[in-house]
Amino acid sequence: MYIVSGPRPLSNGRNHMLGIEEEESYPPGYVRFMQRFGEGTYRGWMNVQLPDREVLQPFAEYGLWEHDDDRPITEPQIAECIAIGTTVDGDFLAVHPQTAQLLWLPRHAEHIQAILLQSRERNDEALYAAVLDEIYRQVYGSSQEGTVYYEPWTGSRSHLFLRLPPGEDQPSLPELAGMCQASFPPDLFVENEYTCSLFYGELGGYVRFNYAYQQEVAVFYEQDAGQAFAVMEAWLLSKGCERIS
Repeated sequence: MYIVSGPRPLSNGRNHMLGIEEEESYPPGYVRFMQRFGEGTYRGWMNVQLPDREVLQPFAEYGLWEHDDDRPITEPQIAECIAIGTTVDGDFLAVHPQTAQLLWLPRHAEHIQAILLQSRERNDEALYAAVLDEIYRQVYGSSQEGTVYYEPWTGSRSHLFLRLPPGEDQPSLPELAGMCQASFPPDLFVENEYTCSLFYGELGGYVRFNYAYQQEVAVFYEQDAGQAFAVMEAWLLSKGCERIS
């Protein structure tokens, strides 16, 4: 698994609190993953977070999901759930300690889904990445393509947004992404029809070309990577990009 920037392990206090909780309440590998890498975003999709016993309590009264006889939990039991992740779209991944169930609470669907994991013997940090991939397959009915990566929330990340204005002498955004990849070979790249991200260890981040919006370029970098960022910014500006204030 590629780590975008240096991991931010949990503080001693949080590490101790997580360590004394009952690991059987959480998915395989979750506790070890959190202790090693800290909170962050997995494959640009799932925000991996410390257990939150309060965030779902108000949802027990919102009536967001239908609760028939086939549902894994009742509506009042939502308040007992412990959230351990959220997707970038606002879905919740949670555990219900009393029923020992791993649950998917979708933002844009009417039913809560129980996630059934295959039995796993080992319990290390790499296992939780495999668990998340399995959850993705169950929820969306397909597998994620590309390299596995994790973006720790370091608290020291900065960003710059630029715009590539259209023009006869200007490259398209995919062409600019190809030029950047040739001039600055990345440690990792992830590309689809909507976006292209080039990852660089010296940035502690990546350059994202937003194909969906056709003109947007963003650079995400650690604050102590000033020299590498300055070189990348100067190159993008030389190719016709403009800073967005």
